Amino acid sequence: MKNSLGKDFTIWTLLKFTFAPTVMMIFMALYTMIDGVFVSNLINDYALSAVNIVYPAVSVVVAVAIMLGTGGSAIIAKNMGEGKEQEARENFSLICTFGLILGIIIAIVGVIFIDNIILLLGATDKLFDYCHDYAVIIIMFTPMAIFQMLFQNFFVTAGKPQLGLIVTLLGGVANIVLDYVFVAIFQMGIGGAAVATGIGYSIPAIYGIYYFGIKKKTLLHFVKPVLRAHVLLKTCTNGSSEMITNLSISVTTFLFNIMMLKYLGENGVAAITIILYAQFLLTSIFIGYSQGVGPIFSYNYGEKNYRKIKKYFKMSMLIIFISSILMMVVSMQFEDVLIGIFARPNTEVFNIAKEGFMLFAISFAFTGFNIFASALFTAFSNGKISAFISMLRTFVFLVLSILLLPQIIGYNGIWLSVPLAELLGLGISIICLIRSKNEYMYF
Repeated sequence: MKNSLGKDFTIWTLLKFTFAPTVMMIFMALYTMIDGVFVSNLINDYALSAVNIVYPAVSVVVAVAIMLGTGGSAIIAKNMGEGKEQEARENFSLICTFGLILGIIIAIVGVIFIDNIILLLGATDKLFDYCHDYAVIIIMFTPMAIFQMLFQNFFVTAGKPQLGLIVTLLGGVANIVLDYVFVAIFQMGIGGAAVATGIGYSIPAIYGIYYFGIKKKTLLHFVKPVLRAHVLLKTCTNGSSEMITNLSISVTTFLFNIMMLKYLGENGVAAITIILYAQFLLTSIFIGYSQGVGPIFSYNYGEKNYRKIKKYFKMSMLIIFISSILMMVVSMQFEDVLIGIFARPNTEVFNIAKEGFMLFAISFAFTGFNIFASALFTAFSNGKISAFISMLRTFVFLVLSILLLPQIIGYNGIWLSVPLAELLGLGISIICLIRSKNEYMYF
């Protein structure tokens, strides 16, 4: 069986191939957004704020899963490009087993120390019970969340992105339906939203176990894993940029919450929650494309086919440039619609979010390029440069902006912190690409 990663793509077939992982990432964003929609409209704004207070803990789980998924995918795709198919299957099985063990450990530790974690994240007395009810259930589904994210990457690597899309869509639809059933009909509160999300994670996770473990219809499937410590280390270091990005989200979301509590109170936290939901949804398009095209770069790097690497790099630059401009313009034009999903018009939360969104949306002009640049180095198994870009863009620049800008221009500095960090990150991404062009031959 010839892997589809090796075929000669046109810009349209490349878009078709990456469409499925892009939509999968959009649905991953919707998992969190759907909870926000139901708790804000059917419970109250305090419940919406609680979801955002807990999110840093959730993003740690996502960080681990994305680290293993993206880092492992690059290694496995490179193995297949080199013709080492059995080694690719053994490494795939090893990474999945390692992910399961990590998921179980995180779930146990998280449940035991749940109260301490919630207080550490800054929950106020008004928000504590909401945070507890949501967090304890979400953390129990950690193994399924990790498997879902792993298989989302590995379906693409196996050349079956459409299949990954289908099961992710099923999980997303189940999440939506069960959110309504548990929150609106059974009146289970914020805990019902957490159960619905957990079941949404479990559907693609369980199908992935069946497909790769029992059905075995592709070159990539479960075999007896071979313990290769260097593969696990390379997986973690190679996927470290994506892990850093998500861990940075934990820290920066925490800082956003603290700064909003300081300047605008609980309503400010609800407003920043809405903006971060919108950011997560819109940037998931860039993340999905980058994850979808990454295995193609990895495969051709393994084959040393630099002609195709250069061709796909140029295509990707064009796609991202057009998408970035469209995203910024469209988001500004439809800001009332995005915000209105979570907050009723003319409420204090709605007005705060609307005021900030026009400033925040500037970041969409730069974000896609930075995400792709980092993912490209991951695809080339150069975790150091990928992590360097992500660390500066999503942590160093952003943390400094959040802490310093409000001191200079007031709370509007909170909204402008992301555009400033992304602009600085763009400069770093361009420098890294230029300095390494002779090694990877992408232009």
